Amino acid sequence: MTIPHPAGYRSPPPGTHPALASHDYRSTRLRAPSQAPVILRDRLTEITGPLLVGDVGPSDHDLTTQHAGEPIGQRIVVFGRVLDADGRAVPDTLVEVWQANAAGRYAHAGDNWPAPLDPNFSGGGRVLTDSAGNYSFTTIKPGAYPWGNHRNAWRPAHIHFSLFGRAFTQRLVTQMYFPDDPLFAQDPIYNSVPDEAARRRMISTFDLEATRPDWALAYRFDIVLRGREQSVFEEPHE
Repeated sequence: MTIPHPAGYRSPPPGTHPALASHDYRSTRLRAPSQAPVILRDRLTEITGPLLVGDVGPSDHDLTTQHAGEPIGQRIVVFGRVLDADGRAVPDTLVEVWQANAAGRYAHAGDNWPAPLDPNFSGGGRVLTDSAGNYSFTTIKPGAYPWGNHRNAWRPAHIHFSLFGRAFTQRLVTQMYFPDDPLFAQDPIYNSVPDEAARRRMISTFDLEATRPDWALAYRFDIVLRGREQSVFEEPHE
């Protein structure tokens, strides 16, 4: 845990992020810290780095063209802007995503529920924001999947996001959900965020004007790094 640095990385108001231990989110009962966190003041390394401008491949942003064939499922464009707490664009920052395929299965050895794997979809991508903080991915809409947290537990369709921002104090891992998902009400990860407005910031917005005619639907998902309107930090599940 950090406290605000004089340079202005404000802490979020209570309720913005999920508690480390959330009773309905079963795995947090075992892994949440049992002692109070040690508060450390932000130092130079936290407020000046990292600089991540490494090799981003030409197809890293398009998860539908990373293999010889086309993946199965509804093509979508996920786009938006990365901003800081004062509304300024965050350019040249690395945005990474990972997700399940259209059947709700990850291309990972640990995912072995009996949904089909797609040989033409790996589920991972990355892109650098442009000078105005814009990013865009082309991908497949992920499916819901069971995860054993409680009786007949299913995760809503979602895409995981990872960002570094301008400094380590702006590090963010979060999830993007899709509007009007019927599984929101029974998902303890989504509902572990106490503040209703903060939960809504995890839901993308369907954007008809941004669709690619006869090709892909589009969803806007703006991301705010560290501050009063910041996006919600994900508590990753097992």
